[in-house]
This record gives sequence, C-alpha cells and structure tokens, in this order.
Amino acid sequence: MAKTDSIKEKVDVAEEFARKIWLAGLGAYGKGYDEVQQRFEGLSSDASKVFDDLVEKGEKLETDAKSKIKEKTDFNLNERVSEVREKLGMNSTNTDEKIDELAEKIAALTESVAKLAEK
Repeated sequence: MAKTDSIKEKVDVAEEFARKIWLAGLGAYGKGYDEVQQRFEGLSSDASKVFDDLVEKGEKLETDAKSKIKEKTDFNLNERVSEVREKLGMNSTNTDEKIDELAEKIAALTESVAKLAEK
C-alpha cells in the first residue's frame, strides 16, 4: 500500500498546487480589479474637479460677456436717442435756439396782427 499512499500523496500535492494556482489567479484578478477601481475613482474625482472648474470659468465668462453686451447696448441706445433728439430738434443747444427763433416769430406775428388791427 505504500505505492497507493505515494500516488495519493502526489495527487494531493498536485491538487493543492492547482488550488494555489487557482487562488493566485483569483488574487491577481482581485488586485487588478482593485487597482482599476482606485484609478477610476481617482479619474472620476479628477473629472469632477475639472468639470467644476470649467463650470466656474464658464460662469465668469458669461458674466463678463453679459456686462460687455450691456455696455455696448447702453452705448448704442444712448447714441440712437441722441440722434433722434437731434433730428427732432430737441438738443439742449438747439432747444434754446428754437425758443429764441419762435419768440422772434411770435413778436413778428404780434406786430403784423397789430398793424392789421389798425387798418
């Protein structure tokens, strides 16, 4: 029976060795999985930070753009209002001149009416 014990021993050793190979493979898979998961979490965290930074930069650019658009719009609006006022003769210097002009015309009309009334 020594020969049978020897064969059984060799089979047991081979089974144990095969089990250890299997376990080493599982361990390698688990270690690789853990490393990939850690890297993914790191990348995910980095991606979140990059995304947040981009959002912050976008908000700043949006604020700057709105401010510049408002300045340009206000300038154009003021320019257009000035043009319309000028066309309508409503500028402050033109208004004074217009009042003087109208006062002269009223005085001339009053004089003409007075002369007509005398006749």
